[in-house]
Amino acid sequence: MTQHIVNERLAVTLTLTIGGKAHKVIAGSMKRFSLELWSWGLEGEAEFLLLDTQGHGGQDKDELLADFLKPDLVQVTLEVKAVLPETSGQPTHTALKVQGYVTEKSLVEQAIATGGSNLIIHRRYGIRFVDAARLLWRQHHPCVLYTQKTLQDVLDAHKGEKISLTYDWSAVLSAQHPMIFVGLDPQDGVSFYDWVLWLVHSRVGVFTYDYTAQGYKLAAAKDASGTPLALKEDNLASLELLLPEVIRHDVNVLNAIAEGSEIKAVTQAQAVTGIRQDVLLVTAIADEVQARATLETNRLKARGPEVEVLWRSFPEKAVAPGALVKLPANDAWGAAGVAKDETFRVRSMRLHGEVTGEQGEEEVYGDPHALFSFSMSTRLEPKAETYVELPAWQPPHYPRYVEGLIVSEQGEDADETWQAYTDSATSLDGYKVKIPLYEDQIIAAPFNPNLLPGHFYFPAYKGERVLVALDFQRAWIKRFLDWRTGARMPQDGQGVQLLVGKTPEKGTAIKHYYTDDKPVFLMQRTHVKDTQKIQIGEGNLLIEVKEEQ
Repeated sequence: MTQHIVNERLAVTLTLTIGGKAHKVIAGSMKRFSLELWSWGLEGEAEFLLLDTQGHGGQDKDELLADFLKPDLVQVTLEVKAVLPETSGQPTHTALKVQGYVTEKSLVEQAIATGGSNLIIHRRYGIRFVDAARLLWRQHHPCVLYTQKTLQDVLDAHKGEKISLTYDWSAVLSAQHPMIFVGLDPQDGVSFYDWVLWLVHSRVGVFTYDYTAQGYKLAAAKDASGTPLALKEDNLASLELLLPEVIRHDVNVLNAIAEGSEIKAVTQAQAVTGIRQDVLLVTAIADEVQARATLETNRLKARGPEVEVLWRSFPEKAVAPGALVKLPANDAWGAAGVAKDETFRVRSMRLHGEVTGEQGEEEVYGDPHALFSFSMSTRLEPKAETYVELPAWQPPHYPRYVEGLIVSEQGEDADETWQAYTDSATSLDGYKVKIPLYEDQIIAAPFNPNLLPGHFYFPAYKGERVLVALDFQRAWIKRFLDWRTGARMPQDGQGVQLLVGKTPEKGTAIKHYYTDDKPVFLMQRTHVKDTQKIQIGEGNLLIEVKEEQ
């Protein structure tokens, strides 16, 4: 939809806070500003002009320069407000206020000769900025393990001092989990920002930016509270009705477990016969299959019609994404009947203002308002719309690998015992594995034959070093990393052995090795000083039972 450009007088205030010091730039110094506001965050640009003439006998001093050149984090606050004559019957104007942090800076100095030798120094500053999470979380790549924590605990641990979070999603964020792993690798390009958006999308949640509180909210559903603001026809230029693409597929949830495999069909009315998406799981837990089927059912909800509105002037009562509004109640704004009596939510906005010097009116440096070549558009969605718009994101890459030590509480501390722990919630057996990197936290891993066929029963023993694969909320043993104490044989004899039992002093060994290049087979049971062995060598068979003195 083509932008509607008008000349509009606006009060624009830009505040840059650097190292705790605020630098205020008012409309008379602004040359250009641009804002793109979404339900999930914002980005913007601004250019402004400052004078510095004190070095040449003038009165103007540029107080910003020294701080602007520093690498300090720069907080940006931009306010835009209409400038219209007020009467007693008109409401007080409210401003659109956004807050973000600078990502890029630019500076151009210009010296202009005037008459004699006097010079007036102009500095044209430029900035680009985004909301706090987009800037900071995109540079945040933690690799952290949590046990017996909630997802809210994880988010609070990583929000930092500049990001404000609120929650209304207790079913997902307040539940305690045996394990949560945030394993982000900077080389993959997947940041904590991506991880949060993946979490929201994968669980059909809502991630919004609150333009009033300048913070973020994670919720189970969109906020539908508040009284809608009636938009005035005088402020509006035109509208366009948009009908989003309709989902044309069904979903099958497949559980490929060998015993009890099943297919759960998730259907919807607008699907074309034979067109589907298959979701493949391998789990022995029936609740996980049902939870995924419920998730896919929620994802198949159809989107409603949307309205794109072009503005002819900035409104007295400023709106921002998340606000509820109503279009004028006449047929001209009914959008083919779709908008009649409908309450909409502002989903996104675009604003652009530029002082071109061609408006026929001289702008005065330092004035609190200025005449801009201005355009503004707004995307509206029905109040009941469940579709959640998110910025582009990448899914995290799992698994990541760490070393762990097998835990067993059987026997004495020195005994190399094994133990299977039964999960009370699922009735499945598992190992406990201690992860030294993460403060010896203990996680569960499946108790299964791993890479051995089922007729070998050799559980991992206490203290054994293992390579552990960590997924988001589950782990498994990838491979075993060391030889058991006493199991390694001398290289000269090319020996191999099978060592079983709690310790070498209380166990049984089956060995095969070479003496003078002749094979020897030995089976020996040891219990402290008692030994019993069968040894077969070149020309002899030895069976011996004895007690060491």
